[in-house]
Amino acid sequence: MSQKPSQTRSDTSSTYIRATNETATMGVVSAGLTDSPKYPNAWSKIREYIREPAAEFLGTMILVIFGCGGNCQVVLSSSTAVTASAKGEFLSLNFGWAVGLALGVLVSGGVSGGHINPAVTLALASLRDFPWGKVPYYILAQLLGALCGGGIIYANYYHAINAYEGGPDVRTISGTGGLFGTYAADYMTSASSFFSEFLASSMLIIAILAATDKRNGPIGVWVVPLTVFTAVLGIGLALGMETGFAINPARDFGPRLLTAMVGYGKDVFTFRNQYWLWCPILGPILGMQVGGLVYDLLVYTGSESIVNKPIVAPQSHTDTFPDRTASGATAV
Repeated sequence: MSQKPSQTRSDTSSTYIRATNETATMGVVSAGLTDSPKYPNAWSKIREYIREPAAEFLGTMILVIFGCGGNCQVVLSSSTAVTASAKGEFLSLNFGWAVGLALGVLVSGGVSGGHINPAVTLALASLRDFPWGKVPYYILAQLLGALCGGGIIYANYYHAINAYEGGPDVRTISGTGGLFGTYAADYMTSASSFFSEFLASSMLIIAILAATDKRNGPIGVWVVPLTVFTAVLGIGLALGMETGFAINPARDFGPRLLTAMVGYGKDVFTFRNQYWLWCPILGPILGMQVGGLVYDLLVYTGSESIVNKPIVAPQSHTDTFPDRTASGATAV
């Protein structure tokens, strides 16, 4: 595992997993139980370079598999053409997304920080010390993971979708398109839809930052997965009815792109004048920027935040001949 992430994300990612893994590894080495080389084979060396984006890919794919899978099982089973009895309700959908996010974070947290959400990655880059150089390939990995997760669920429920829609050539947004992408209720205005996603996303990032804040309390092995599980479950129960609580641009765009590829058509992108862009993408991004800033302004005291960066006092004008260090730099 690369050591760079642990140097730059001490309080903003799943440090608890990384610390636990490193402690266990040190114990094995000290006991003399292993003397394996760093790269025992060619693949291990390749994996070293792709491990972080690969973890984001896998974590996001797991999120979508459980989330969209839950959507499909609950909605498709409501039709007697699919099953004789329903296999869930709205609460089941919320549990599916909560379980998916918790497992996704658990799988990827110790390697990449467990962002599995472009809005989280951007918030940590702009508000904390997460390197901007990693942002593009983190987001790309998240989008590809969501696309693959959506494809896996579509393949798994292909025949059930056919039965629900009325045939393999019938694909409608009102029928099954909403099982993959998110769409606002008919009564929701554009401004209300945006605000709903903005609010839900701000609540999620506050929960994430609180769970990973060592100065706010001890960080146990299960704290972050349990926190995000609780947060997503609560968001779904309290704020999920109106827009489907995307709260994650990759979670929405990846499966939405999948639906466009398999026959749902361009309507998945033209719905309500590019709803896909300003609600499930811009809403979470801006919501997490504001939510993260609120947490850092009111609670967080770590130096990783831009809010807590020290202000360098201006040099006195009386220091006409400032002292010099051995390296030639001005002594402050």
